Parts: sequence; C-alpha cells; structure tokens
Amino acid sequence: MSTPKLFQPTRVGALTLQHRIVLAPMGRMRCSTDHVPFPIMKEYYAQRGSTPGTLLVSEATQIAPGAAGMPNIPGFHSEAQIAAWKEIADAVHANQSFLFIQLWATGRAGMPAVFKAEGFPYVSSSAIKLEENEETPRELTKGEIKEYIAWYAQAAKNAIAAGADGVEIHAANGYLIDQFLQDVTNVRSDEYGGSVENRARFGLEVVDAVVGAIGADRTGIRFSPWGTIAGNIARLHIDVSHAEPSAGMGMKDPKSQFGYVVEQLKAKHPNLAYVHVIESRVHGVLTVPPEEYDPTRSNDFIRAIWAPRPLISCGAYSRKLALEIAESKGDIIAVGRPFISNRWRNDWDLSPYKREFFYIPGGGVEGYLDYPFVTEAQMVKAADASAVETLDRN
Repeated sequence: MSTPKLFQPTRVGALTLQHRIVLAPMGRMRCSTDHVPFPIMKEYYAQRGSTPGTLLVSEATQIAPGAAGMPNIPGFHSEAQIAAWKEIADAVHANQSFLFIQLWATGRAGMPAVFKAEGFPYVSSSAIKLEENEETPRELTKGEIKEYIAWYAQAAKNAIAAGADGVEIHAANGYLIDQFLQDVTNVRSDEYGGSVENRARFGLEVVDAVVGAIGADRTGIRFSPWGTIAGNIARLHIDVSHAEPSAGMGMKDPKSQFGYVVEQLKAKHPNLAYVHVIESRVHGVLTVPPEEYDPTRSNDFIRAIWAPRPLISCGAYSRKLALEIAESKGDIIAVGRPFISNRWRNDWDLSPYKREFFYIPGGGVEGYLDYPFVTEAQMVKAADASAVETLDRN
C-alpha cells in the first residue's frame, strides 16, 4: 500500500521535510518578564521536533521592545533573547528538524495596560477601538510605519543569526498587519489606506524588507482571510478555559483583498518559502461547531493563485481530514492543539491536551512538558494490531 501524501517528503524553501505535518504557532507564555525564553522552551520544541524532518513554526515572537504589549511572551531583539533562541534552534536541529520563527506585532490587539506599564504607545492602523477596551489606539504615523518595517527585517536577521531556518510573518488573527489589511480597522486616507492596494502596502513592504534581509526561501507569511477575532491571548484575557474570543475583524469581501496580496507575493517573491492560511473552521482558539461552519468561506481562491507553491493550511484538522486535504489539494497541514500532546503517523490513541495550562504567564512544565511519549509496549501493540488488520483484509 502506498504511503499517504501527508507522510511523504515535501519541499519548503530550501528545506526537505519528511512529512506534511507542521507544528502551528501557539503562544505558551513560558518566558521571563523581559521576554527571554525559559529553558523549558528548549525541551518543548525539541519534543515536538522529535520526528526527523519536522517543520516547527514558533509561537508569536515580538519584533522589538513594545511591539506586542503582552506579558511573558518571547522577543527577538535582545542579546539574551537571541542566545535563548539559539539553544532552542540547536535542540531542534539535533533532532534533524527545522524551526521557523513567527514575527509579531500586535497593534490594538495588545493589552493597553501592558503597553502603558512598559512605556510604549498603544497604536494601530487607525484610531478604531475595540468595544471591550476603554482606550482607543492611536493611528501610526508614516514614520512609525517605516520603523515597524525595519524592526521586522532586523528581527528576521536576529532569527537567522540564532540558527533558525526561517521566519513566518504574522499577518493574521487581527494583529497589526491584519489591521492594515482589513477595511474594518483601516480607514486611513494616505497611501496606507483607502483601497485594496493601499491597505496591502504595509504588509507587502514588510515582506519586501524581510526577504531583502534573509532571502525569499527563508520567509513565509500567515493570513486569516475569514477571521473575525481581534487577537487571541489578549482578547481572551489569558484564561481561555471558557472564554469566547472577541470579534472586531472580518471584512465583507476578503477575497479581493487577500487575493490581491497573494497575487503580489507571487509576482514579486515567487520563491517565498510558503503561504500559510487559517481555515474558517476555527474562531480564535475555539473550533466552529459543525452546524455553524460555512464551507463557502474557503481559502481555495488563495490556493488557485499560489499553486503550485507550498501552502500550509491550519484549522481544526482531524487526522482523517488532514489525510484527505493533503491528498486532494496537496496542502501541508499545520496542527496546533493536538500537536501539543500527540503524533498522528501511526494513528495511536490521542492524549488529551490540557487547555487550562495553555496561557500561564511565566508558567511551568504542567500541561507543557508532561505529556507522555508512546511507550515501546504501545508501539508493539499497535504493530500487532496493524498486522492482524492486514491479515484480515487479505
């Protein structure tokens, strides 16, 4: 029997992956107050890269001081941060796997109180507040926009200097680049707003700068065309055990906006490592109930533009659905929550993840490093069951 495409090698940039399952970026907040990764992060990423040839996309990492406005998240702008990330990259490479760093600025999706406490402004594409926030973000000046672009490029250089294999530009989930892209958060009247082309300008200039700094084959980008959330961790006020993500995004016609951006990427940077899209089956960290899922809200319009280049798809994938989509569409499948505690190749019983430990500022190993590896006895049992199944079929 042939190997399913999901478990076949594929290329991403200059890398040869041994399968098409990627660790999706997930914030876990296991860092110091000055945004230096704790030592346990090294083991966390090493565990998830324990199958050789696996691509890991890191949690969102702030590009410069004051770019995120959240506690205990990693940065990539100080010597201590870079040194800690180098240890993480080395641990991933020791397992013959690969690491892309997700570069992140939050804009209005950060926490106003954290920005204030750290002495940085609360800003966005336009002065449009979130309903639950008392404070309205200030519109970025054109000079500040250029600063952000330079910060993305420098953070990308820092990531490569630390040994990472590449970077993913976070342009999804209601964060800063997404705020520029969407007309519900961008009402600017200058060259960064007012039309599809102008709203795309900031994100495309970020890509240009990052590609110029480290190369197209080391650069990926993530979009959420159908997303309606205004950030994840901040909007969920850290406790996600029962909370609903806040809306605040979601333009009426995402196809024209995001289609234009991907067309420009294809024209300007055809050798980009990948485009990463979030499917409409998820709403923030929560899965959309089957009865509420609208299959017409599909990212196939992006697939059609970007093909045959590498496309990563993320969003509430079961093993069965991942196998189907990899086979029919050739996607690389990003898996988040199940990847915390499981692997899929042998279809072993899944260990439940511990949602209550997802976002613990400065948290420890519980719900982070304490998921059991499959034992040798379980492997033998699974192999025996597979052999019996094969005999039954014959």
